[in-house]
Amino acid sequence: MYDGGKIIIGLIIFLAIVTFPFYSNIGKANVKPAPDLNTPAIQELEEKKCIEPTGYMRANHMKLLKQWMDDLQEFDKDTYKASDCKVYDSSYDTCMECHVSQKNFCDRCHTYAAVKPYCWECHELD
Repeated sequence: MYDGGKIIIGLIIFLAIVTFPFYSNIGKANVKPAPDLNTPAIQELEEKKCIEPTGYMRANHMKLLKQWMDDLQEFDKDTYKASDCKVYDSSYDTCMECHVSQKNFCDRCHTYAAVKPYCWECHELD
């Protein structure tokens, strides 16, 4: 085996190229996005909280938005009573007062979760 050294070097280079994507992503895979909560509207709030608890909003925000849309279209009901009994205007603007950037807030999580919400077919923000 006269070319053993060349074969070994070739195999090492091949393995380095083939495994590069795995090594370059170490520590990056499955890193959940951190939406940008540093907006002027949120900073002005005395109590920095959403209309429902964070866990509920992460799991159910689309159901809540769909219910708002249905209530407004079917029953002309434009308010939402939260679990803490506060009443909010159930409109797109209620959310967008604090979450002003579709790119920095909405799209980060939706891209991570590989979902394409239909909100932006009617509503455009940035």
